[in-house]
Amino acid sequence: MIPIRTTVIGSYPFPGWLEFASHNLDKFGAADIEEMIEDAVIAAIHDQVTAGLDVITDGEQTRLDFNLSFYGFINGIKNNETETRKFGPPAHDQRGKHNIVGELKAPDGLGAVREFLRLKKLAPAGPVLKASVPGPYTLSGRLLPNEKYKDRYAITEALLPIVRSELEALVAAGCTEITVDEPSMSCYAYKEDTKRFLDIFNRTVKPVVGKCNLSTHLCFGNFKGRPVGYRSIKPMLPDFLDMTVNEIHIEMANREFAEIELLKPFAEKMNVAVGIIDVKNYYIETVDDVVERINKCLKYVPAEKLSVAPDCGLSQTARWASRQKLINMVEGAKKVRNNL
Repeated sequence: MIPIRTTVIGSYPFPGWLEFASHNLDKFGAADIEEMIEDAVIAAIHDQVTAGLDVITDGEQTRLDFNLSFYGFINGIKNNETETRKFGPPAHDQRGKHNIVGELKAPDGLGAVREFLRLKKLAPAGPVLKASVPGPYTLSGRLLPNEKYKDRYAITEALLPIVRSELEALVAAGCTEITVDEPSMSCYAYKEDTKRFLDIFNRTVKPVVGKCNLSTHLCFGNFKGRPVGYRSIKPMLPDFLDMTVNEIHIEMANREFAEIELLKPFAEKMNVAVGIIDVKNYYIETVDDVVERINKCLKYVPAEKLSVAPDCGLSQTARWASRQKLINMVEGAKKVRNNL
């Protein structure tokens, strides 16, 4: 692995025109929507490649609404308009919920393979191309239990084979870099059974272990720039050290690098991608800030095992800020790398 590799989590802010279009999809035909999505992916690729990232994604520009998100590919669910708070300050209880009205199936997959193939078609040679897929526990969080699926864990178990099949399909399509996002596990590690989380995660990824550079992303929530979990790594230990991944990504910048010493036990078992860019703050980290933060990380993670990234996906951060934050992150990483 490149020492101090520069990467991202997955999402990137929509261009303003795409956000406008996403609220008016009924005015566009299928060909128009496909053209918009492709143009938006080209824009996301451009910003990431211009910044000089070693690893890029499609910016998750295709996930415009319910029908185009992962949930739109799952049979047996229906949008719920009554369970969410509509007004007041932003919080996670305003996120969409879905009723389960039948058996949970995804006969055509979750759409991630098509996203990856589009990225592969549009991206220039050079950067590693990454796909991000939510893990089953995180994916279950917006589905409401019913008589058949009595709690979140029952829903998770129903979604697990769907996610596992999607990971296998991504590998078959030639994807060499996959992140399985499980922020709900890190958010709720303080009150749930972390051994149960570990078992769910490892069963999900088992078929692709050793077949790609596999990672997971652990953060504390970022809906409208707001966290939702108890923001500590300690409850995750020691169980999360046994996740069968090549790399683990941990939010650090927004937490002012609290518990940075806990990166060390992770680095003894796997590569570590550290969130050194705060996606919740409109302060633009300078190159010197980045250098200082990387040098802090190097006290606990060897350069050859260290990647740097934003804390979370950038979908909740304005594009002008996201672009400059990535540029400065890459420049700072290169500075440190050149001085090794």
